[in-house]
Amino acid sequence: MSLVMKLLEPLQFGHFYPEFWFVPALIVASIWRTYLMKDPTPRLVNERNPRSEYDFVIIGGGSAGAVMASRLSEIPDASVLLLEAGIDETDITDVPVMAGFLQLTDMDWKYKTEPQNSACLGMAGRRCNWPRGKVLGGSSVLNYMMYVRGNRHDYDKWAQMGNHGWDFESILPYFRKSEDNRNPFLALNTRYHGTGGYLTVMEAPWRTPLGDAWVEAGVQRGFKNRDYNAEFQSGFMHPQATMRDGSRCSTAKAFLRPAVGRPNLHIAMRAFVTKILINPVTRRAYGVEYFRNYKFHTVLARKEVILSAGAVNSPQILMLSGVGPKYHLQEHGIPVIQDLPVGHNLQDHISTGLLVFPVEAEVSIVQRRYENFWALMKYILHGEGPLTVPGGLEGLGFVHTKYHYMKNETKDYPDIEYHFISGSVASDGGRQLMKVSGLSQRTWEGYLKPLANRDSITILPMLLRPKSRGYITLRSASPQDHPLIFHNYFTHPDDMKVMVEGIKLAIEVAHTPAFRRFGTRMYEVIMPGCYHVKPWSDDYWECLARHSSFTIYHPSGTAKMGPYWDPEAVVDPELKVYGLSGLRVVDCSIMPTIVSGNTNAPVIMIAEKAADMVKGYWYYNQPSYAETLHKR
Repeated sequence: MSLVMKLLEPLQFGHFYPEFWFVPALIVASIWRTYLMKDPTPRLVNERNPRSEYDFVIIGGGSAGAVMASRLSEIPDASVLLLEAGIDETDITDVPVMAGFLQLTDMDWKYKTEPQNSACLGMAGRRCNWPRGKVLGGSSVLNYMMYVRGNRHDYDKWAQMGNHGWDFESILPYFRKSEDNRNPFLALNTRYHGTGGYLTVMEAPWRTPLGDAWVEAGVQRGFKNRDYNAEFQSGFMHPQATMRDGSRCSTAKAFLRPAVGRPNLHIAMRAFVTKILINPVTRRAYGVEYFRNYKFHTVLARKEVILSAGAVNSPQILMLSGVGPKYHLQEHGIPVIQDLPVGHNLQDHISTGLLVFPVEAEVSIVQRRYENFWALMKYILHGEGPLTVPGGLEGLGFVHTKYHYMKNETKDYPDIEYHFISGSVASDGGRQLMKVSGLSQRTWEGYLKPLANRDSITILPMLLRPKSRGYITLRSASPQDHPLIFHNYFTHPDDMKVMVEGIKLAIEVAHTPAFRRFGTRMYEVIMPGCYHVKPWSDDYWECLARHSSFTIYHPSGTAKMGPYWDPEAVVDPELKVYGLSGLRVVDCSIMPTIVSGNTNAPVIMIAEKAADMVKGYWYYNQPSYAETLHKR
């Protein structure tokens, strides 16, 4: 029993209660598949004693940092240290259906937003949970594995803003470089996909009848069934996911495990970075201070420090290091080295998370239905069955609302993305999903509890290009204190207009013949806090959206990339921090505007491109962006 509890320790087993036998059996099943059958590559071994100096020091082993460490260590003469505050993946993180159960564990930073009146009203304390990966692989270990690149117009707009080299045609090769697409129809019949890369992409090998009904319903509503990562995005489809043989393919599994044997790559886990060391005279980043094994350590970087800690941690570390808004750093007594708008421009994909519909037929993913011997055997022997569904997410849809057309934009530039789940937050009876969603007891008791352990579906309409902007600030000058996150969801009136239209279209989709044959119907329980408005009116849908505000885990933009004339820019188009040398930011925080889709694939692309820029600058005599601009 002690061995089992040791394996369960990172998951804080007491926080959720599946059948007691199921989780230990699931761990054994995952170990069997990982080590004896499908993926014999070893788990990573902690580097006990990092040296005092490396060519490159990378902060954060998440989706971007794992790629950077892998690609830079391809150069035999380059010494690379990867610092990760968290632990390695566990065997249970490989199981796709368990995605929702990984939050609020030791692999999660467990961030919460500050209370605001515009959204998150149905959450405990009006604070939304913001899961962020504290583990090798970062949020690619916690997420729902959706592989979505965004819309080509997103990147063309980046280039139009002055970010040379970030247009769609320039970045497409980097998407293809990392990809190993296992769908032969997609991989061999289009220029948009790649094979042979580190990152495995495939559709889930098993789905409920509701997954097919989703695509059929979209077609019945006049949308096409198409590859959203190819020429056109609009349409309904089964999702492409970062999976390999039915198991999660995180960036740690994809990029770090094949590189773990390289002598020039060292990885230090449980290494909590407290600041970047910057010479205030030369204005050069020359090292990193971190806390590990109950001691503070310093490591020097001969060439560059690369900050890949994510859209929350990267701005926090920059500000703690003296790079940020001057007035804010002075408030906390931090010496100002470079005055930059760090932490501003925060964007996130926000969704109405409790748009649920009861289903009469027993066809959805109810937790008690997949906690059985046969589901385990399908997973162990074939990598199939209900355990391979990514957190229950079985469909994606990209649609335009009427507000898109009023703006006279291109026809293929959707403003709503749907996430279709064959279940709901209540599908586990309130054991864990309610907690990770951050719902208040009032919301659970008054709205969701009648659906506990019952068949249902959820359609989450997600704003693709929100106009609202939030910000992140320091709580204190202590690295141990979580930063303050002000989401500002729905503070721009246009965002709510688009959301309400997205909700109404989702209701139409749920009432198509494709879903009606399973007995799908409207959920007639009123959301607590919305009793004062007329049910099913636009005002009610707005109230529902403000109460069930779910992040889709895509915070971005807090270290904005932009040309030198952009007053909001923190990094240049080579991702170098303005006013400093030896320091780049490589993660989701550099996005000038959030992409129209899930952000994990774009972050991997950003890191692939950044790795090439670093190699070109230090090893191939490629001129920097600033040098090229000066020659013009």
